[in-house]
Amino acid sequence: MSGPIILGLETSCDETAIGVVRDGVVLSNVLSSQVDDHARFGGVVPEVAARAHVEAIRSLTHRALRDAGIHQLDVDAVAATRGPGLAGALMVGFSYGKAMAWALDRPFLGVDHMEGHLFAPTLEHPGFEPPAIVLLASGGHSQIVLTRAWGDYETVGATIDDAAGEAFDKVARFLGLGFPGGPAIDRASDGGDATSIDFPRALGDRPTDLSFSGLKTAVVTFVRRHHEAGDLPPLSDVAAAVQEAIVDVLVAKTMNAVEQTGVKVVAGGGGVLANRRLRQRLTEACAARGIRLFLPSPILCTDNGAMVAAAAAFRLERGETSPLDSEVDSSLRLGS
Repeated sequence: MSGPIILGLETSCDETAIGVVRDGVVLSNVLSSQVDDHARFGGVVPEVAARAHVEAIRSLTHRALRDAGIHQLDVDAVAATRGPGLAGALMVGFSYGKAMAWALDRPFLGVDHMEGHLFAPTLEHPGFEPPAIVLLASGGHSQIVLTRAWGDYETVGATIDDAAGEAFDKVARFLGLGFPGGPAIDRASDGGDATSIDFPRALGDRPTDLSFSGLKTAVVTFVRRHHEAGDLPPLSDVAAAVQEAIVDVLVAKTMNAVEQTGVKVVAGGGGVLANRRLRQRLTEACAARGIRLFLPSPILCTDNGAMVAAAAAFRLERGETSPLDSEVDSSLRLGS
């Protein structure tokens, strides 16, 4: 007997994303990007994001159902991201999801955005099961999670300041590379010499904690000093060195968590995991240690509705639902 069809809505930040999942299979996964809306500001503007979600969510939901080949009455449960994220943006998807669940008389589930990223690898790797060390890295979050079992999480490392994606965005904005910063720096690094500049790797004395705020300061200081001296290296070298500094830290701290816990499975999620260099370095590090690695494809690393539906399917199977008077929590912590 087939499992329930779950409709997942994700509006935590600057992308409206809707997915339909059944038995771990993605039936549809559609996205309305707001990159152009925010690019001129150099970052996400919460009010602009919320308004764009309102404009996109209805038609995008219809498209997701159409792509999945189903009618809305075929949906068995509706899920939406509860947090963390931008409060106004979260409220759009959460309110729409609750209204749809009420109208269809279906269960509603509020989903932790970060748990969604934890489940993303399962949509392409049925063999991925805890225990695992999972690196979650995005514009708003960078943490290393010991996943003992589904629903049993311990954050063993986290950023004490900026997230990795935030560091990419800030540096890219300073270098004039545009928004979002991660893909911009990834592209600009092509042909660059990552070893030509030794940018700092912070918190070397703290095995699993992360820090990226000092990196931007180091880049700004370096570029201004060498620009004034007339010996500024090529932009590709600067971009490659910045990228390598961030990747070095993420890979090293993840491997430290592996050594501390003895877990032999690593996975990842979040938009930063779409970075080509990070994927390469994680693959090499895990292969050298005999560790199994499960990374979603780039489209499932970034925010998407399918991951929300996958996490909701697990919660629904445990008999969990969310009341229709529940509210978003922009500061929701994984496991809370």
